[in-house]
Amino acid sequence: MPQPDKNELDLLIGFKVENWTTPHRPGSENLEGKYCRLEPLSIERHSASLFAANQRDTNDRIWVYLPYGPFDTLGEYQRWLSDNCFNGDPFFYAIVDQESSEAIGVASYLRIDPTNGSIEVGHINYSPSLQNTIAATEAMYLMMKNAFDLGYRRYEWKCNSLNEKSCSAAKRLGFSYEGIFRQATVTKGRNRDTSWFAMIDLEWPVLNHAFTKWLAEDNFDENGQQRRALSGMTQEALGSFHENND
Repeated sequence: MPQPDKNELDLLIGFKVENWTTPHRPGSENLEGKYCRLEPLSIERHSASLFAANQRDTNDRIWVYLPYGPFDTLGEYQRWLSDNCFNGDPFFYAIVDQESSEAIGVASYLRIDPTNGSIEVGHINYSPSLQNTIAATEAMYLMMKNAFDLGYRRYEWKCNSLNEKSCSAAKRLGFSYEGIFRQATVTKGRNRDTSWFAMIDLEWPVLNHAFTKWLAEDNFDENGQQRRALSGMTQEALGSFHENND
């Protein structure tokens, strides 16, 4: 890892950021994977499929930690999409299954800050059809790869600190825990402490290699069960990186 510099007053200052240019904002192109593709969200193309997929969650579990939802009708869902999802930030994608071409989840970039090279992933909402699938992981990989390919230096994940599944997912995907912002927001009339996770561009090459190995066909048996767990691969990659660079 680069070390802080000292100035003429013998005070530590941040290392100089060299050979870096301000990245572009996410564009309108699809992000293509083997198991899924991410398409910029469209009410006309995606809302009916998403609403139907979300209805398979009969106890509304997917909405518990989100500040909106559930939605009782397609019209109500479409109005929420129209009011909240097309202002550029957040920038929403529909996650489309490659085999069925059905939209079965959403995720977005948000707090997009090209000046400082920081971008966050959030508003992640996976229907039961997407949960615990290879496509669910591939979708996250496609978004982080795209962010770093665009030139962002920092990729963030934030979640309700009580959302154990989200915190575990962040660690599995290779995000590093950075702490808790206490009483960060009031969500659905309740306090929310927010856990912060992030990965940085210096870590991305080893994480990218871990994802590539995990997504390889030979990592899955004839029943689609993984041979090696992603969590072990990402933590091994980060451990090796920091051992060699700290």
